[in-house]
Amino acid sequence: MQTVSIKEEAHRLVDKLPEESTWDDLMYEIYVRQAVESGLEDSKAGRTTDLGEVREKFGLPK
Repeated sequence: MQTVSIKEEAHRLVDKLPEESTWDDLMYEIYVRQAVESGLEDSKAGRTTDLGEVREKFGLPK
């Protein structure tokens, strides 16, 4: 599997944005991308909590 550099991915994110995008739009896209990648890494490393445990902890219905 070929890894793509952050710089290349940043270019792709910018290229996908509409012309009228703001700095906030770009920052949001970067934030979402980083959050998803972080979550996937946590999942691979076993750093997750079962949904039932979370619901019980916060008193939410199952």
